[in-house]
Amino acid sequence: MNTHRNQLPASHLLLALAIVAVWGTNFVVIKLSLGSFPPFLFAALRYIFALLPLVFFFPKPKVPWWNLCIYGVAVGVGQFGVLYFAVDGRISPGLASLVIQTQVFFTIGFAMFFANERLRLYQAVAVAVALTGLGIIALHNDANTTFLGLALVVFSGFSWGVANTVSRRAGSINMFSYVIWASAFSIPPLLVISLVFEGGWQQMSTSIVSAPIGAWAGVLWQSWANTLFGYAAWGWLLSKHSAAVVAPAPLLVPIFGMGASAIFLSESLPLWKISAAGLVIIGLLINLFWPNLKRSLSKS
Repeated sequence: MNTHRNQLPASHLLLALAIVAVWGTNFVVIKLSLGSFPPFLFAALRYIFALLPLVFFFPKPKVPWWNLCIYGVAVGVGQFGVLYFAVDGRISPGLASLVIQTQVFFTIGFAMFFANERLRLYQAVAVAVALTGLGIIALHNDANTTFLGLALVVFSGFSWGVANTVSRRAGSINMFSYVIWASAFSIPPLLVISLVFEGGWQQMSTSIVSAPIGAWAGVLWQSWANTLFGYAAWGWLLSKHSAAVVAPAPLLVPIFGMGASAIFLSESLPLWKISAAGLVIIGLLINLFWPNLKRSLSKS
């Protein structure tokens, strides 16, 4: 049953925080694992282990095949295949964790267009504040971040928005099964791209055979923690609330992403990065807590 509340209850907020903690720290895992796997092969392996062997134990959810296909291609190729390609030397992991939050604007925009959801004034203000923070990023390219990298991660955010919209249309279903079965549609295009552009079968086999245990642990983290837990739980939240309420929650991802990148990858945190992240978080706080604050002020 879709409640579509205008705010997240405490239990749902805690679940959202757990999801974004996994997603944020995941950018360090991505960067480290890309030292062993080319990006599109890495993405293909992620979804192979998300699909197998669980697809034999969970029935196909009652959604059209086209829905699973669009979601699988959007999240597997458009979001993560492209994201991995960008993080592989074209943008720093911490900044990527921030820029991909453009998904918020795409998700809310798609919901307004396809589901006739209304954008409330405080939500528009929240988006504008967060967009200002992302604008600061665009003005500060450096040796570790190229314009191509920024553009690719924005496209990843667009693809995430598409995936969010499609998963919401699936309705109240078992989102764990949904993510598992949708992974089947992520794998073929990722493998084809890897075959054509990443050195063919020989390079793929060499990468798979020579990868250390740590790299394989990164693949499994991508498959189980990030994909199966993160995206199944995220899809469930989207089925319970309007996009404008839920979509801004991953704006906390940059806090975890930039913090983990600074600790484990020695990524610098100059003032402009901190300011940009701060604006993004302020936008999130406005979106999440303004209704409660308004009610409190009206009672006083």
